Amino acid sequence: MPTSTPARPAAPVVLALALLSTLSACGDLHASDSRTGAAPSASGTSSPGAPGASPYVEPGAGDGAPHHDENNAHRREGEMAPAHARDARREADRIRPVIEELWERRKWDPATVRTALLRLGYEEERVSKGGKRLGGTLTVTKMSSSWKDDGYVTPEGTRVALRVHDDACVTAFVQKSNFDVRTNGPYPETGCFEPPYGH
Repeated sequence: MPTSTPARPAAPVVLALALLSTLSACGDLHASDSRTGAAPSASGTSSPGAPGASPYVEPGAGDGAPHHDENNAHRREGEMAPAHARDARREADRIRPVIEELWERRKWDPATVRTALLRLGYEEERVSKGGKRLGGTLTVTKMSSSWKDDGYVTPEGTRVALRVHDDACVTAFVQKSNFDVRTNGPYPETGCFEPPYGH
């Protein structure tokens, strides 16, 4: 008498594979739906932030890092009163042609730039050892050093800061490759000059 083994139902195996597939996809990020341009949401609700954005990132954080605004507060320039901003723009308009002419003449060393700007009637800013301003409004200095390869490098050129009001500055630079003149509010730690990165 032939013996037969009863057939095992395939349904439990298929169900187990489907469940395993669902569980292994949980939490995966998926490409956006090309028809709508929207990224699917794991919870089925839309997120107010960017797809995949961390809930711990401050809104508007430039590089997406937590505490971006707090860590870069020293790089945020102060606000200028509207009248003081106009005064700063007027002074920038006086400084720009001088800086541009120096750049065209290939003269961007601090001594030459300082002499040219003093001819406009500005006075060099004087500061006590304790950091108290004693008078004058113009600061002319070499370019900032930056790390390159195995050490700090100071490029040729000059940085300029003119304190127009306590809340309004004109900053400029001139170097071999280019020059710029702009207005800005002062920075909390460095006055008119923009602070370097890597605080």
